[in-house]
Amino acid sequence: MEGKDYDVIIVGGASAGLTSALYSSRQGLKTLVVTKDIGGQALLTDSIENYPGIMSTGGFELMNSFKNQAEKYGAEFVFDEIKQINRNDDGYFEVSTSRSGYRSLAVILAFGKTPRDLGVPGEEEFKNKGVSYCSICDGPLYRDKTVAIAGVGMPAIDAGILMKDIASKVFLVFPSGDLVGDGNLVEQLKSSNKVEMLSHSEITEIKGDKRIRSIVVRNLGNSTEREIEVDGLFVEMGYVTKTEFLRDLLDLNKLGEIVTDKEGHTSVEGIFAAGDVTDIGFKQVVISAGAGAIAALSAYNYVQKVKGLPASRNDWKKLSSKKESDTGVSLFLH
Repeated sequence: MEGKDYDVIIVGGASAGLTSALYSSRQGLKTLVVTKDIGGQALLTDSIENYPGIMSTGGFELMNSFKNQAEKYGAEFVFDEIKQINRNDDGYFEVSTSRSGYRSLAVILAFGKTPRDLGVPGEEEFKNKGVSYCSICDGPLYRDKTVAIAGVGMPAIDAGILMKDIASKVFLVFPSGDLVGDGNLVEQLKSSNKVEMLSHSEITEIKGDKRIRSIVVRNLGNSTEREIEVDGLFVEMGYVTKTEFLRDLLDLNKLGEIVTDKEGHTSVEGIFAAGDVTDIGFKQVVISAGAGAIAALSAYNYVQKVKGLPASRNDWKKLSSKKESDTGVSLFLH
C-alpha cells in the first residue's frame, strides 16, 4: 500500500477530529488527519456563543484555530475521503482513500457528517484539483479567477456571497427555480454583476486535464447542455452521514451511528470514534471536542500497549499518591 505509516489516523476535520489530532500529536503520536474539509457543519454558522471561554466566534475561525493548534504539535493533514479500512496480519490498519493509502496502529473515526458529493463523472478525478467542498477554506485560492458553485439553500448562498468578492466570475448552479434562504443575501447575489444564476440546472460532468477546466451544465427544463470554462468548482450540497462502508467492520446502531463506550472504544480493538458520527446523545461542538480528546487518549493508551510501552492513567484515583488523594488534587494527562 502506498503512503506512510502512522501511529494514529484520524478521519474527520471538525471539532472531534481536530481535538483528537491535538491530543494525539501532543502525546507524541505520529498523527494523520484525513478529511474532505475543515470545520464540517460548524462552517454553517457565523456565530458560536456557547463554547466555554469564548464569548462569540465564527464556526470557521474556531475550527481553523483547532487545526492550527494541532499542526503546531506535528499533526499532518490530507484532504481526501476514506473509502475502506482493513486490518492486516501485522496489526496495522490499512486505510484506503480515493487517491492513496496509509497504515496506522490505531484509527479514530470522527468525521461527523461528510460534505455531499455531486456524483457526476469527473468528480473523483478532480477532487482537490479544482473541485472543493469548502469555499471558506479554499476560496482565497481563486482570487480573480472564474469559479462555479453547485449547491442548495444557505450553503450555496453563503458560498456565493463569499466568492463574489474574491473571484472575477461566479456561476451559481442550483436545481430549483430560486435559492431558498436569506432573502437579503439572495438579492445581493442577483444584483452582483459578477454572479450568473443558473436556476433549474445541474452539473452533469466535470472536465479537465491535470486540473478542472470546465463543467457541463444541463437545464432541467429543456434538457439543453452548456459547457462552461472554470478554474474551480465548489460543491455546497449539504452534509450526509457516510458510515455504510463501516457496516461489515464494526457495530452501528439503527441510525447508522457508530456505537461507542464512554472512552471512545468501538466494537473493534484499535478503532475509536468521537463526535456526531457516534451514538452520543447530544450533538454540540463542545461535546464533540471533549469526546475527541477522550478518543485520542484512549488511542494513545492502545498504541502504547501495542508498542510494549507504559500506558497513561485512565483513573487518577487508582494511581495518584495518598497525598494527592487526601488533598483532592487530580493529575490529568497533558
